Amino acid sequence: MKRLTLIAFCLSLCSFVTQAARDFSNVEIKTTKVAGNVYMLEGSGGNIGVLATDAGLVLVDDQFAPLAAKIEAAMKSIKDQPVKYVVNTHYHGDHTGANAHFGKSAPIFAHENVRKRVAANEKQTEADLPVVTYDSGVSIYLGGETIQLKHLPSGHTDGDSVVYFKNANVLHMGDLFFQGRFPYVDLKGGGSVKGYLANIKAIAKSFPDDVAIIPGHGALSDKKELQRFIDMIEFSVNKVEAALKEGASSEDILAYGIGEEYKDWGWNFITEERWLKTLISDLDK
Repeated sequence: MKRLTLIAFCLSLCSFVTQAARDFSNVEIKTTKVAGNVYMLEGSGGNIGVLATDAGLVLVDDQFAPLAAKIEAAMKSIKDQPVKYVVNTHYHGDHTGANAHFGKSAPIFAHENVRKRVAANEKQTEADLPVVTYDSGVSIYLGGETIQLKHLPSGHTDGDSVVYFKNANVLHMGDLFFQGRFPYVDLKGGGSVKGYLANIKAIAKSFPDDVAIIPGHGALSDKKELQRFIDMIEFSVNKVEAALKEGASSEDILAYGIGEEYKDWGWNFITEERWLKTLISDLDK
């Protein structure tokens, strides 16, 4: 198990180094209207949510620092108003990387563990930190919209929040939803596979059936796609737990694979092998 944990840590470190050295000059920001005054921006990293009102804008996650100007331009093309509030759904750099830029003019909201984890990164400065933190959640009111921020227990990390635009009926799930792909569960950052599964099941029961969902990664989605994601994680947990109880080794489980139904859910960051290693590492306790 120590070997698998070390491999997972090295993969995370390698990914961070690669992202830090990336050239973002060719990245384009794609804008999609979701519902009401809510939009989704796609660029590089986690999906961004934007509420655009005459009273100002709300920005949910902000990708990487080199993309800040492009994100600003995309928002201005929607509505030429200042950013009033910024929300971080969790602490990872592809969701908080431009905090220092947007935090100059707007307060950043996040769960208290997000501030703690961003502050623990020696590469970050005071300007990168959320300045308004909460425990269970908080509501923001702007331009006729009610924005509900809700923290969930350890899942993707220990600081995850979902953001619900109540009047528009749009939910930004951060990295509690990787649409059509295996998720990253940050075990080093307080994440938990079973906690992740419990959280997304609770989310599915807590919001209207016709809610539009902005996933942390992947295409604009809905409850049907979220249920497919839940089914995949539940299948994966049950499969690996059963194999471990029968005495299967890590090597055996990796050799068996996830099965044909979900083979195509692997992607460049979380391959089938890495997803299985995460499950083994967290469940074999």
